[in-house]
Amino acid sequence: MTRKGKNHLKGARVYLSGPMDFVASRAKEKKFGWRNRIGQFLKSYGVTVFDPWNKPAIRGLLEYGKEDEKSAEARKKWTFDPGEKGIQARGECASNFWETLHIDLRMVDISDFVIAYCPTNIYSVGTVHEIVVARQERKPVLFVSPPVSFPTLKELEKELEGHRQALNLLKKLKDELPVKENERGIPSLWYMPLVSTEGFFDGFGFNDKKHANKFKWQMGSELDERELKCPPRRPLLPYLESIASGDFPKKWDHRSNKLILNDDWLLMEQALQIGP
Repeated sequence: MTRKGKNHLKGARVYLSGPMDFVASRAKEKKFGWRNRIGQFLKSYGVTVFDPWNKPAIRGLLEYGKEDEKSAEARKKWTFDPGEKGIQARGECASNFWETLHIDLRMVDISDFVIAYCPTNIYSVGTVHEIVVARQERKPVLFVSPPVSFPTLKELEKELEGHRQALNLLKKLKDELPVKENERGIPSLWYMPLVSTEGFFDGFGFNDKKHANKFKWQMGSELDERELKCPPRRPLLPYLESIASGDFPKKWDHRSNKLILNDDWLLMEQALQIGP
């Protein structure tokens, strides 16, 4: 519940940014991924949610920029061939994805804030672009950087104890991929000044029974397992609840060495109608 019945998130707009291309399964991500849950949560507060998996209809342009589990297959046409055919193939790849880039950045542009899910083990250029656009417009970016570990890899290493050649091959594979654990979920140093330090979270808090029961979430996903094993110290959902109640966060000003008003949170009232 919000304080005194007020809901400061009502009417706000949010864009959900995060990896789509190099996730383990685009089909599962679209149907069961984090965007579905956070979208339900925010819609219950009257927030308009822009989800790149389910783009809004564009007037006069049917299914403009639509993405699905097969969208990444267009990348197979890419080539570094220096000839005319190579130029044509690269041009087709770029033009095929232009619509997606265009509409996704437009959604960022008309949003009041952005939620970005950025595990350090998944490559995503679009997410970085969207975060930069939002921050250039001084919009809050709520950045979720979860712990990254590979328990199955550790089990495999244990199984291979005594098999010297197999362990050497596994070590080479880890260097080639590369497989880098980040058990504290520490984001890239570049993100720290870009996002603003109070915009970082190490999980969502989906395992909270209050929310899981309310929205009837089917628990047991990889994300749920991670949050059960390493409960977030700074989960996102309680933070969003505090914003809804009007408890706007402050930010640290290193020049004055104190907490100050976080004026990135400009949730505007609807514009007044001018004229008759």
